[in-house]
Amino acid sequence: MATNPPAGYSRITPYLLYEDAAAALDWLARAFGLRERFRHEPDGFIDHAEMEYGGSEIMLASPGNDYKSPNRLGGATVIVHMYVDDIQAHCERARDAGATIRHEPKEKPYGTIQYAAVDLEGHVWLFSQQIRDPEPEWVVAPQPKP
Repeated sequence: MATNPPAGYSRITPYLLYEDAAAALDWLARAFGLRERFRHEPDGFIDHAEMEYGGSEIMLASPGNDYKSPNRLGGATVIVHMYVDDIQAHCERARDAGATIRHEPKEKPYGTIQYAAVDLEGHVWLFSQQIRDPEPEWVVAPQPKP
């Protein structure tokens, strides 16, 4: 019997649209350390691809001419958040690959160090490393299930 979601997939997965998904796959691997795990490319057109990092996945595609990247729109509408193990080294890797660093790694009051970067088509990524337990006012109480 099928499982829902399938094994190895999260219930919520970012799905990013790129004008050039092939370039994005290569760049995201170099800059952010994601690993490609699947690519569907009929007739040289990537209509679906998947990458993973630390047990989580993102999906991406090039949807065609009616799509406009954040760069062409003049701003982003979403931020992808990702936890990494060595935030300083990750930031330098991203910078070396050509990412625009929106803000340098900085400690936040909820126990993380974070930095933000913009990818080759203008998508904003927020990276975090948890370095200590958050103060009690930052802990979210579990909500009862409906």
